[in-house]
Amino acid sequence: MTATIIDGKAFAEGLGQRIAEAIPAFAARTGRRPGLAVVLVGTDPASEVYVRSKGRMARKLGMESFEHVLPETTSQAELLALVARLNTDDRVDGILVQLPLPKGLDSLAVVEAIDPAKDVDGLHPMSAGRLASGLPGLVSCTPLGCIMLLEATLGSLSGRDAIVVGRSILVGKPMAQLLLARDCTVTIAHSRTRDLPAKVAQADIVVAAVGAAEMIRGEWIRPGATVIDIGTSRVERDGRKTLVGDVDFAGAKERAGAITPVPGGVGPMTIMTLMHNAVLAAHRRAGLPDPVISERED
Repeated sequence: MTATIIDGKAFAEGLGQRIAEAIPAFAARTGRRPGLAVVLVGTDPASEVYVRSKGRMARKLGMESFEHVLPETTSQAELLALVARLNTDDRVDGILVQLPLPKGLDSLAVVEAIDPAKDVDGLHPMSAGRLASGLPGLVSCTPLGCIMLLEATLGSLSGRDAIVVGRSILVGKPMAQLLLARDCTVTIAHSRTRDLPAKVAQADIVVAAVGAAEMIRGEWIRPGATVIDIGTSRVERDGRKTLVGDVDFAGAKERAGAITPVPGGVGPMTIMTLMHNAVLAAHRRAGLPDPVISERED
């Protein structure tokens, strides 16, 4: 058996089309377009590329993009003052502060300063609390993209056994909450988990978000399971740097029913679910019904 490859790029393109279609109606009702503000502190090359790509995508879909690039010498007070201004700016529906921040800046304090109604990264404690309580809110982008791919691949997730390998606040914990909300039976595994191979082998759904290259071996995968690989690591092979995931793709695809590749799986979904969250936030802030963008909203 060879697994079906889950094409995240194609799914993201379809999601982008639905987002773009929702924006003209919003503009007609409100007299403005949804606005996304992205804040970058410092000159990390990878973060600069990511911020530019977010701005380009927002403009491509018809949104307003507000990009704030601050020097690495920016103080905590200056950064918090910018967040406060964006919180009160009616043109801005979503605020994303690019993490990690330079040393000396308190990321948690900055995240907590963002208006939860504009928290498109889904990291504010109130956003996490609403997700855990089953209340409507903005959900962290990568887990949201993963749950969309799972539902597109499997339909109903109810009753399935799922394992999330990784417990970060950015991915692992919200991913587990989203699966629980779909009536999955969820195991959260991590570096202290005993007999990880046996636990992975019991799962119908495996979500890998641990950040260790090919740690999850192909022979661990239950035949027919669906594998969502969030990890990205660069390894050297044959004298060249190659991007790989947390899952041994070559081995896993011979056992899984469906699997996301790296690259081309979860990655393309992350920016598009950020756009999804910005448009969702715009509608909610304007008192409008949620737009029909995905099959299921949270």
